[in-house]
Amino acid sequence: MPEDHAEELQVRRWIETYLSGSMSLTQFLTRVRQVGIVDLDEVQLDIDRRRRCGFPEVVYGEGKTLESLQRVFLTMVERGIDVLATRISPEQAEVLLQKFPQGQYNPVGRTFRIPLPEGSQSREPAGRVTIVTAGTTDLPVAEEARETAEWTGAQVRMIQDVGVAGPHRLQANLHLLEDADAVVVVAGMEGALPSVVGGYVSCPVIGVPTSVGYGASFRGVAALLSMLNSCAANVTVVNIDAGFKGGYIAGLIARNAARARAGRHFSTSDAKH
Repeated sequence: MPEDHAEELQVRRWIETYLSGSMSLTQFLTRVRQVGIVDLDEVQLDIDRRRRCGFPEVVYGEGKTLESLQRVFLTMVERGIDVLATRISPEQAEVLLQKFPQGQYNPVGRTFRIPLPEGSQSREPAGRVTIVTAGTTDLPVAEEARETAEWTGAQVRMIQDVGVAGPHRLQANLHLLEDADAVVVVAGMEGALPSVVGGYVSCPVIGVPTSVGYGASFRGVAALLSMLNSCAANVTVVNIDAGFKGGYIAGLIARNAARARAGRHFSTSDAKH
């Protein structure tokens, strides 16, 4: 049973219990406030986020124990939630794949996914995202962005190694940007590529600075400041090495653009369909 229907039935039971006089108002309000949260000891899992925000909660894996990750994943799978975890180490993934053989690990992007079975998800329009990398050393962050955008349901296209040191490489791939609803540009060093891409497209460009570069790049700070100072009006920026954030925002933009093309009015109630 989908988690939103299960929670609705539970609330209905509490209402009936309260109206019968078997539950006080304080008890009723306390239980209602806890709807959508599963207490897993050190983790308070938000299972209501898809209804509120459009996509389920994403698990940040770095620093979490294997036991904690397994409890979280099992709870999500049991409730029909498409699992995405970021910053999962190869050592963590090796154990998790034994527990969840249907899981998919990306060793470059360090993401772990447990997709829902075919046919269990709605096939609503999800839009198109293009991810552009300045260099091959930016690929781990770009792969995190790609996995995240695909998790949102977007159709994702990758254009790799087209940094500003060879501008002709970007020009040769401009036709691949024309139909994108959102473009994620992943770049380190001086971080100039989002501004260049922004001058060619009519959609939002999400700059993701990476910590790639020599000493004066200050582990991505130089690229971050360069992107924040972009003169291209359609460029916005996320944190250093935040491939997940870039892919997530692009997925949101792409989904809403696809809904608009399909003639659907967006509201938060759509998020649970």
